[in-house]
Amino acid sequence: MRRADELRDAVEAYLGSLVFAPELGRLEKTLRYALDSGGKRVRPVLCLAVAEASGAELEAALPAAAAIELVHTFSLVHDDLPALDDDDERRGRPSAHVAHGEGVALLAGDALLVEAFRLALAYEDPRVARELADATLGMIGGQHRDITGDDGELAEVERLKTGRLFVAAVGLGLLAAGVPDREHGGWRAFGEELGLLFQVVDDILDGDGFAERLGEEGARELADGAAKGARAVLGGLAADTSVLEELVEGLAVRTS
Repeated sequence: MRRADELRDAVEAYLGSLVFAPELGRLEKTLRYALDSGGKRVRPVLCLAVAEASGAELEAALPAAAAIELVHTFSLVHDDLPALDDDDERRGRPSAHVAHGEGVALLAGDALLVEAFRLALAYEDPRVARELADATLGMIGGQHRDITGDDGELAEVERLKTGRLFVAAVGLGLLAAGVPDREHGGWRAFGEELGLLFQVVDDILDGDGFAERLGEEGARELADGAAKGARAVLGGLAADTSVLEELVEGLAVRTS
């Protein structure tokens, strides 16, 4: 089993080697700019860790892992636009629309999403693309509820906006490993807990969302509960989950 940092290196190398559609022309520069923004690659690493724990070779899961990261990056490019969150910076440098223009950033986000599905459709199993599509639609639905103020049920909004991609990362890893559907339950429950943990800690760091709604102490209790739940689920899985445990610990104590 590779460690999380080794899986992250594999993701970076694979993303750097991607060949985008030649029709995109100079737009590829903006896609690369968005992808090279220094993210932690939590979702693709999660996908690879699940796949390896389930007995798959790394190479079998890399396209799926890259696809989930392209979808995530598409969402960030669009979220930063003035029409949505209107953020001029992303991870310490100008957002894609600031660096390349709003229209170009919009098209780059569209292209990232389509390229993600090109990767998913490379698998013979149609469930890979379906998993990615369902998660992406859930994420978009959650984002719509967020920007329109339909966030009375904050837990449901975040389950859609953030959690669905975490569960999909797990699901894609399982599909890449050929794990039968009947054995997905525990793994997917882990993805739910991990997605909640990620979002709550993110809110604590930013002072919004769950932290604003529950207070920092209440949000920290929720995060601790999600971490505990994730560990409990892993304890019941018949696999080497050491790398996944490493992910839980890293997210629980992250400070940025």
